[in-house]
Amino acid sequence: MSPRLVRFDGMAEAMLIATAEDAAALLQPFVEGPDGHVAVLHLDGAQRVIAVTPAPRDEAEAGELPVAAILRAALRLGADGIVVGYARADGDLEPSESERESTRRLAEAAAAMGVRLMDQLLFGSGACRSYRALGLL
Repeated sequence: MSPRLVRFDGMAEAMLIATAEDAAALLQPFVEGPDGHVAVLHLDGAQRVIAVTPAPRDEAEAGELPVAAILRAALRLGADGIVVGYARADGDLEPSESERESTRRLAEAAAAMGVRLMDQLLFGSGACRSYRALGLL
């Protein structure tokens, strides 16, 4: 599936994100594939989904998130919070040091703009790991 903007106008009440599993179920179809896509869930203040957007991985170095693109989309959509998901082609579910640092930078930049990084999910080999559950957020 090619990633693209998907809006959830009028469906928000049915799309409450209460757990990492809820977010993973929505993000997985957007991040799967050989290219290791990055996708972002944009949430309102009640943790309801506003939209899912792609984040072009080619705007960042390997192992890093496209922080500027993610935050531009969040601000444009008026998101209060975001959940970022990305896939690893090699299936490894252990975040690298560069991925951890990139996540720290994203969380700090988002907070400075009034957006909360709710979680970051790493997909691989049919499974998913939550940065929040790992204590990395």
